[in-house]
Amino acid sequence: MAQFSRIEVAQVMKETGMVPLFYHPDIELGKKVLKACYDGGARLLEFTARGDFAHEVFAVLTKYAIAELPGMIMGVGSVTDAAAASLYMSLGANFIVTPVLREDIAMVCNRRKVAWNPGCGTLTEIARAEELGCEIVKLFPGNLYGPKFVKGIVGPQPWTSIMPTGGVTTEESNLQEWFDAGVTCVGMGSQLISKQILADRDFDGLQKTVAQAIATIKKVRG
Repeated sequence: MAQFSRIEVAQVMKETGMVPLFYHPDIELGKKVLKACYDGGARLLEFTARGDFAHEVFAVLTKYAIAELPGMIMGVGSVTDAAAASLYMSLGANFIVTPVLREDIAMVCNRRKVAWNPGCGTLTEIARAEELGCEIVKLFPGNLYGPKFVKGIVGPQPWTSIMPTGGVTTEESNLQEWFDAGVTCVGMGSQLISKQILADRDFDGLQKTVAQAIATIKKVRG
């Protein structure tokens, strides 16, 4: 069962401005990544469930977060159907992120009052997601659409909240461009938690990278 309401999740996404994305089958490594992100100031993490038995890893990481990292909001990404969404919600997912807009996932998440962020790529999809109760829409893949697309949407629809995933880096110029365009928050995966960091087990470096990214976001927001 989710520990945080959908409104709480949306509020933390807006306040923090960043959602780290991460997947690895190694549970102990996952715990260290999670703690490094937490110590760096992140209060959300999207576990991108892309491997076999990923739900088993997520279950352990969620219990770890509840016990050791107060206020850390665990969610799951790369969810492709309602059955998977229901499974992860039963394991404590506080938000569900999908690569595409699926109404079956909207229904099961709404039934449990759990936040969901569908991947959208057109104004029609964004509008439909909002009609289905979505608070923050995931723009995916963000690198193909870019900040100009966001600006074109939020101009006539200032009520729309967008989180691009893909094409977002920790560089100030990149974050400045996205937030100037009107995004609510950004999702960052390998640009934040790089393969090199994982290979070197550089968790102190990860903590510093996360803290710097959050500070940069605060700066570009003014």
